[in-house]
Amino acid sequence: MKDERLIKLAKQLIHHSLRLQAKERVLIRGPVAAKALLKELIDEAYRMGAYPYVELEDDEITSHLLKGNVKEQLDTLSKWNYKKYEDVDAVIIISGDGNEERGVSVTHERYRLQEDAMKTSTMFFVNNRRWVLLNYPTIGSAKRSGMSFEQYEDFLLNVCTLDYHKMESAMKPLKDWMDQTDQVRIISPGTDLTFSIKNIPAVICAGKNNLPDGEVFTAPVKDSINGTISFNTPSSYQGKVFDGITLSFQKGKIMKATSTQSDQMNRLLDVDEGSRYIGEFALGINPYIMEPMGDILFDEKISGSLHLATGQAYQEADNGNQSLSHWDMVLIQRPEYGGGAIYFDDILIRKDGLFVPPELCELNPNQLK
Repeated sequence: MKDERLIKLAKQLIHHSLRLQAKERVLIRGPVAAKALLKELIDEAYRMGAYPYVELEDDEITSHLLKGNVKEQLDTLSKWNYKKYEDVDAVIIISGDGNEERGVSVTHERYRLQEDAMKTSTMFFVNNRRWVLLNYPTIGSAKRSGMSFEQYEDFLLNVCTLDYHKMESAMKPLKDWMDQTDQVRIISPGTDLTFSIKNIPAVICAGKNNLPDGEVFTAPVKDSINGTISFNTPSSYQGKVFDGITLSFQKGKIMKATSTQSDQMNRLLDVDEGSRYIGEFALGINPYIMEPMGDILFDEKISGSLHLATGQAYQEADNGNQSLSHWDMVLIQRPEYGGGAIYFDDILIRKDGLFVPPELCELNPNQLK
């Protein structure tokens, strides 16, 4: 018997996320583990007269390839990918393994080669094609989240099929406020950080590019960040998990970075000049994501959270920072995580994870559900 939630999810991806039209071409990338959803996506694309193309992936094989990749090999792959993305109108990327232990044996240099070679083709589809990224429930991702597979599957399918139209409408006043803001101040235990977001657009994320979703992002003026921020959520990057991250800034640049793996972290932050600057600042507001999942697609949307990303800025909110990396780090400000406050131009916007101005209160969890 078909799972009606998968049918609903396929419709959400095809119609809400991609706004796919008849005779448009959609590339669907995903693992065999997501076969049930892949079939629903194919059927829904055909129902509306679009042309689906499927690319099956396997994280174990990808990790195995990474161990020996060389520049000439990856340059060829990048050219193939670029041509592939040129030939389609939209892309659905389904991640469905969740076993990051496979990446531990891959060296930092191999990851860097991969990122460098793939950057051109990746940025082409990110900036020129409609796309959406989705995590699919697997035993590995359920284990990392601390849930049984059945619990995790129910959670993921429910959070990915919530009313994103309602969320998008509630986000508009926050976007307007951020668009008019100059100075931001963040205060939490171990954190007192200031920066400007003046004249950098705020972008609503309500199910168009990510599922699950629920954030409004912009970017700091590149050289405006000063102070210190301590993140209270583990952050995974290139197959390794970093906890207890603290960053200290002067004129936008990370001058000191510590964590449970400080030496490794600083090597990653030295990949290029832009990796020690911030390319994104965002507020997370998804009412169904309350605790860290060990997966950035979830963690950056946690209700009452904020995140900064070192490295590459997004084209929609470009502060001029360029880098091979984009590393998201999350701070939860709800009382059980130590609390905290966010100010826009000295006005209290959010206190202990809840929005304060009346026009923003619809973004609080009890209103969005």
